[in-house]
Amino acid sequence: MRTHFRAEQLSSPSVAEAEKNLRACVHCGICTATCPTYVLLGDERDSPRGRIAMMQKMLEEDSVPSAETVLHIDRCLSCLGCRTACPSGVDYARLIDQSRAYIEANYQRPLGDRLLRRTIAIVLTRPALTRIALRAAGVFAPLARALPGRLRAMVKMGSAARMGKSRSSAMIEGGTRRVALLRGCVQQVIAPEIDEAVSHVLARRGISLVPLENAGCCGALAHHLGGQREAKVWAKRAIEAFERADREQSFEGVLNSATGCAAHIKDYAHLFLDEPEWQARAEAFVSKLINIQALTALPPSIARDVRVALHVPCSLQHGLQSGDGGDLLRAAGFDVLEIPEGHLCCGSAGSYSLLQPEIASALRDRKLENVRSVRPDVIATSNIGCLQHLSGPDAPPVVHIAELLDWAEGGPPPFRLRARGQLMAEPVSAR
Repeated sequence: MRTHFRAEQLSSPSVAEAEKNLRACVHCGICTATCPTYVLLGDERDSPRGRIAMMQKMLEEDSVPSAETVLHIDRCLSCLGCRTACPSGVDYARLIDQSRAYIEANYQRPLGDRLLRRTIAIVLTRPALTRIALRAAGVFAPLARALPGRLRAMVKMGSAARMGKSRSSAMIEGGTRRVALLRGCVQQVIAPEIDEAVSHVLARRGISLVPLENAGCCGALAHHLGGQREAKVWAKRAIEAFERADREQSFEGVLNSATGCAAHIKDYAHLFLDEPEWQARAEAFVSKLINIQALTALPPSIARDVRVALHVPCSLQHGLQSGDGGDLLRAAGFDVLEIPEGHLCCGSAGSYSLLQPEIASALRDRKLENVRSVRPDVIATSNIGCLQHLSGPDAPPVVHIAELLDWAEGGPPPFRLRARGQLMAEPVSAR
């Protein structure tokens, strides 16, 4: 498609990259079938094609965005199913990222919206504050029905989340090979057992998992809220933490067990298009990124007759674009089931379920309807956001892939299976 950017606009590396992707779009509409909001709402403005037209107009005019444009861009989940489907190679991520940053810098949101978004960016990126928020949500849970929409959704979700407790076995030494762990933020509060399971799985393969000190959040939450400056701060902190630790004890890689975080980390270099030194350091950091889906399978210690619905997060399908872990689960003895419409987002999308609760809830209902159609015992995923969003009394237990692998290889049963009183630890022969 034709563009009309001025030369001074194109002097910005991020605008130039967005313009390149706008030119590549031929408006064929193939992306619409992969867009969760378009499939759900049927509004062209809530499709990638419609949003691209609005983003082009907004960026070219370089003026205050309209409320309509902001509404429909805010409704984008950044699942990037459109990027995978596009036959023209349009990198939609570059367009939506630039547009969100532009809106953040040039649009005055209502006060309540600003406060909510700022609260999310501050609280959910800091484990200590997340713990306080979860306790507060538990206190206000009885009053949830009297609260306005998004605040009601936040209290409901917060009160449903549990604060996890580490087992005494926590991180264990696996051998002389070392992998650094970027623990992130929310996951270490509500599900620390996931990284513990990862440490056990790696230890059996002769690898020690070593948490990075002072790394903090990966920056994905701030980035998806349009906070580019804050996202850079978090990214620099993570990169510096790894560089410092790697000098002291050499690591063969760095791991984050949440694919939403890992997909953002993979894109770190794009945050620093205007900072060549940091871009080089980001590229070096990303080159060390590994994921558990690439591990070599081990034979299971005890066979288990368990039907597992594999929910592949959008961040893995369309961001990391790597193995989904299904082969590992099959090798571990599980019956792995494909979920119908598995390409459509579940509605979690980081902070999306807090900012767009009605759409997120509708997408969750659609996902769970498809899950129930295959009659699983458990849902397995590899992203904490999806895990938390799909969990509930109306769903089968939802666990991380690493927890199932640890269980199959002799570790304890996943917490959520024990908590729901399902499956437990007995072998097939005892069931």
